[in-house]
Amino acid sequence: MDNRRFNRFLVVAFLMFAVYMWGVNAYTSRNNALNKAKQVALDAKKADEKKTTEKSADGEAKKSDEAKVDANKSADVKPAEPVVDAKEEEADVKELPEEPERWFTLGSADPNSQYRMLATFSSRGAALARIELSQTRYRDIDDRSGYLGELTIDNSIEGAGLKIDYVGAGTPAAKAGLKPGDILKEFDGAPVSSGKTLKDVLQKKKPGKKYDLVYVRDGKEEKAAVELIRRPLAVVAPEGKDPLSMLMTLDQVGDKSFSELQRGKEAKLDEELPHVALRKSVWTVAESTEDKIVFHKKLAKLKLDVYKTYQLVKTPEKELKNPDYPSYHLDVSVRIVNNSTAERAIAYRLDGPTGLPLEGAWYASKVSRNWGAGGLRDVVVSFNHATPVMVNCPSIAMDEQRKRNAAEKGEDYLVVNLWQQNSLSYIGVDAQYFAATLIPQLPKDEKKNWFVASYPICVGPVSEQSAFLTHTDVSFRLISESTTLKPGEELSHQFQLFAGPKQADLLGKYNLDELIYYGWFSWVAKVLAVVLHFFYSIVRNYGIAIILLTVLVRGCMFPVSRKQALGAQKMAEIQPEMKKITEKYKKDPQARNQAMQELYQKYNYNPLSGCLLLFVQLPIFVGLYRSLMVDIELRDAPLISEAVRWCSNLAAPDMLFNWASFMPDWIVNGPGFLWLGPYFNILPFATIILFIWQQKIMMPPAADEQQAMQQKIMQYMMIVMGVMFFKVASGLCIYFIASSLWGVAEREFHPKPAKAIDAKNAEAVAKVIAEKKAKRNKRR
Repeated sequence: MDNRRFNRFLVVAFLMFAVYMWGVNAYTSRNNALNKAKQVALDAKKADEKKTTEKSADGEAKKSDEAKVDANKSADVKPAEPVVDAKEEEADVKELPEEPERWFTLGSADPNSQYRMLATFSSRGAALARIELSQTRYRDIDDRSGYLGELTIDNSIEGAGLKIDYVGAGTPAAKAGLKPGDILKEFDGAPVSSGKTLKDVLQKKKPGKKYDLVYVRDGKEEKAAVELIRRPLAVVAPEGKDPLSMLMTLDQVGDKSFSELQRGKEAKLDEELPHVALRKSVWTVAESTEDKIVFHKKLAKLKLDVYKTYQLVKTPEKELKNPDYPSYHLDVSVRIVNNSTAERAIAYRLDGPTGLPLEGAWYASKVSRNWGAGGLRDVVVSFNHATPVMVNCPSIAMDEQRKRNAAEKGEDYLVVNLWQQNSLSYIGVDAQYFAATLIPQLPKDEKKNWFVASYPICVGPVSEQSAFLTHTDVSFRLISESTTLKPGEELSHQFQLFAGPKQADLLGKYNLDELIYYGWFSWVAKVLAVVLHFFYSIVRNYGIAIILLTVLVRGCMFPVSRKQALGAQKMAEIQPEMKKITEKYKKDPQARNQAMQELYQKYNYNPLSGCLLLFVQLPIFVGLYRSLMVDIELRDAPLISEAVRWCSNLAAPDMLFNWASFMPDWIVNGPGFLWLGPYFNILPFATIILFIWQQKIMMPPAADEQQAMQQKIMQYMMIVMGVMFFKVASGLCIYFIASSLWGVAEREFHPKPAKAIDAKNAEAVAKVIAEKKAKRNKRR
């Protein structure tokens, strides 16, 4: 193996990485410039309008009214033709006293049940609070402590104990006999005063072990034993003070609408029309079973009834062992009934799911459809079942920053990413291995589009550090078409809310195949994934499967690598003669190049032969990297066993031990080039050490000082690359380690070529070169 070719490979890889990072920065700068230009144009337009108004107040007032009508038309919002009776709307209707907030669950956390998820809901806003997957193959990879079950949403409330708001079926808490209304006092002898203290206690507990707990029910202290399990993966979960999921409000009632009140600018996240309090108020529960819940809100002053229904799909008994059966969704419906005596125009706003998982936030790298850095939560939308459009999380966060800055100045701000297309197929939030996607269920005979607009929204705080914009909590918003309802008529829309893993066979049954995207060398990544799954079906361990894949790849490349190694050995033999030619023709580059070509032809040496292996390995390297980052089957796949924490996830760094307690914060938490994360990883070091060792034993001694300097530079570059690759997936490191060991072993078994140059050959070569040079001079 020609180590100089290998060194060039590393240089090319490093340059590609540098160009990629430059492209990311260029894309971000361009995006910022475009948005800034839009804002400047808006400001200029407002200034011109103000100037014109001062010149002709009466004339401009008329133009302003026409502009308002045009703005409504451009937003595709129909002005309400029938107007609500003012006396009816302003009548003194007594609102019923608000009920206390209540919590409900659908489904089960038991992997043996007919449900694939446990969903939690709040009566405040009829909101979806959590979705936890019940299958054992989808567990939390960041928090490996024992799981009792989620018992409350607000973890900050302190008291004499933790008041239990809800208990999900199939959780250890439910199996221990806990019920809503109980007060948990102690867990394994430790006092519990809030959800936070319980979480801190559970952090030190292990799954599979039994613990004692003490709780109070009806004033009587009770004791129970509970066996903890490994924490399930929460596809949807509240994050801090962020709003819950699937909140809705009305966008238009009669002649009042956000499009009119906002005059084309985006409404605030939780803003609502007068007498409409659907997001923050408590809804009543009209129906509740183990798999269905119906929320109802009566808007007395508007004489409207609003219903929101969630129904969880069951898995048939015969399909329980089929992991890809399409039961990873909720059926969601929105229904608005006009109970007034006058017809009115109605439209609603519906927000999507929030709080998708930030798995491995310190190392994760999600593949984006857009050029530039993607986020860990991106918004995707598809129309007419076409390839989805993706808006990266950092772009949404930066747009939110500009919007808030404009709001502080009292200025309008245009929605940057606004879709006003027909035939919405789906829209959702896309994480690395999971997605939560809303799929409208239009009747087959209905061709009317339900929505006039959809756009991504930022629901969480935006980090001041650009490196953490990828962590922003984002969602989307839908604005329905205005529909005129006669007295007694209703508006009803149905959806499927898919919330599950991005597994190819499963997504295909929801027509969400395009959510899986490998990016560059996708065909290589897909082939490698198929081969890995085949090997896994035999050995039942993805670490061994990666080693077998390495053996297969290097075995197929053996003829190429053999030719490269022989070429490298021949290069070492003819190097002294090449040096003589260089010295002889210092001042005649053309003659030197000619002499070099003749030397190569004489000994049948191709100086580019070593590049072939590079071009074969680069797609494999990128393809395997993308497979680890995209293929959910490799997520949480251990090298040794699930019981061993080290290298327990081949799609993540190996995490030998946590060094956060004694390392500087700029290394642990970043951001920056040296942000290495909270864990020390040993496999990247092993990979670089093998690279350096391989270079040392396979590279011929330096023929001059220049080559010696080049070799030292390459060693230093390898160390720098070790820092750059410190957080790469452990499965990729295993591939590099196995490939390097194969290369060393392969070198030992390659036959040694005959001496390329001896004294006689050297004289013959010199003679041939002199003759060809004489002929060339004679022709001149």
